[in-house]
Amino acid sequence: MYIPKYFKVTDMNEVNEFIQANSFGTIVTTKQGKPIATHIPLGFRKIGDEYYITGHMAYGNPQWRTFETCESALVMYQGPHAYISSSWYGHENVPTWNYQAVHVYGKPIILEEEELKQDLTILLEKYEKHREKPILWDKLSPQLLESELKGIVGFKIKVQEIQAAYKLSQNRNEEDYHNIINQLQNEENLNSHQLAETMKKSIKNIGK
Repeated sequence: MYIPKYFKVTDMNEVNEFIQANSFGTIVTTKQGKPIATHIPLGFRKIGDEYYITGHMAYGNPQWRTFETCESALVMYQGPHAYISSSWYGHENVPTWNYQAVHVYGKPIILEEEELKQDLTILLEKYEKHREKPILWDKLSPQLLESELKGIVGFKIKVQEIQAAYKLSQNRNEEDYHNIINQLQNEENLNSHQLAETMKKSIKNIGK
């Protein structure tokens, strides 16, 4: 991923926070030279000194069969993004697009059944535990779980490289930066509003 210096992110705590908040990712591998992709919720956690991505896909999905032969998979995460009009600047310029994106590279490996069960337990905890009537692993019947496990394949990816880009108008002056936020808040789509909130949190990075 091409990342100009203004937009490069290297802080792993910041990257971890971003992935946890935008964990529906895209995993890309190749099959006979052709890229193939799957869009799925993914886990991301540190074990010892290493970071791992975990997930599962349908048994009928042919992509998991490429894991054994591919040298590396690409996992992409995306945050809010929006069009930025150059009419929002105090000087003549061209329009652009602001966004947040993280690319992660690593070798995928198929999970053993017990590893898959553990990963699914953690996944349910993340998305269910705050609900009034949470559906957690130990609340589901063994018959249902046994049936569902037959239909999926779990995997993990040991992270080898991370590329993170937050293009949030950090290269603009303070006046333009605040005006961009105000204009995004006046747009009609949710992505623009979310991007405005993200930019508010990144004000300290203007011009760096």
